[in-house]
Amino acid sequence: MLNYLVRRILIGAFTLLLITFVIYGLIRNMPGNPMDTDPAMMDPSKMISKADVERLLAVYGLDKPWYEAYFTWLKNACTFEFGTSFSVKKPVLALIKDAIGPTLQLSITSLILTYLLALPMGLYSTVRSGKTEERAMSFVLYMLYSFPSFVAALFLQLLFAIKLGDTWFELPLMGAHDPDYESFTATERAWDSFKHMILPVTCFTYGSLAYYCRFIKANMEEVIRQDYIRTAKAKGLGPIRILIHHAFRNTLIPFVTLLGLTLPGLLSGAIILEQIFNWPGMGTLFFDSIGARDYTVLMTITLMFSVLTLLGQLIADILYAFVDPRIRYN
Repeated sequence: MLNYLVRRILIGAFTLLLITFVIYGLIRNMPGNPMDTDPAMMDPSKMISKADVERLLAVYGLDKPWYEAYFTWLKNACTFEFGTSFSVKKPVLALIKDAIGPTLQLSITSLILTYLLALPMGLYSTVRSGKTEERAMSFVLYMLYSFPSFVAALFLQLLFAIKLGDTWFELPLMGAHDPDYESFTATERAWDSFKHMILPVTCFTYGSLAYYCRFIKANMEEVIRQDYIRTAKAKGLGPIRILIHHAFRNTLIPFVTLLGLTLPGLLSGAIILEQIFNWPGMGTLFFDSIGARDYTVLMTITLMFSVLTLLGQLIADILYAFVDPRIRYN
């Protein structure tokens, strides 16, 4: 196991180096730079001289070729020094810290709801495969899966925030809190956060629910055709025990793979949905950083997502040995 972990960590480090090198080159070669997108620079009355622009570029490290600047960034990143945002003049880690909370608030809630609903629905679809109720459920799930979440977000806003405005069913149009949130009591704050989360969490969840449910059903249908399932039935075991203990247990490897891939998704947010709901999460921060050519923020977020992706794959590979005793890493 130790040798396997060392090999995977070395391969992951090389992959991470390659990813950050390519991404840094791409973002540094986008048209424009932080000076061009700074609102102060766009004001003709506040234009600075060419010498001052060159001085600022040197301060930000933008006067060097991108491949040289990359190694400067890499050296700083190895010491966890990620610099200051060009656009908002705040430490990058502080910006990410402020954005992670709202994103986790949506993503973890959505993930928990997805699993709580998808597991029983997937198992029920397997048991009732081919029946009228299973076909109806599959039809609805396919419709949900094919319906774009950003379109659903606009419809839900129109319905609950505008059409049902001034009624018991009214929900906030956008934002994470009301303007008077700081003056609320603890109970009022919890209720306010809950109301603001309903529409975004719904849009985050329904597509994943459809996918996970079909994923579980597809894997279960493959397993229940195996000989050991027929043997368990011949021994007189109950259908629930066969379904959970024998069948579902043997679908955990693809399920664990899927779990590993969800790790980066917990923090990545959803750019379009967060923009629609004006949600101050990682997706909004990433989108704003692209528009501002904020290289330090972009690279830190890219590094974080890349590490989480590689870590999720490593955790999934390690968990394989726990869900399937036949797998060994010696």
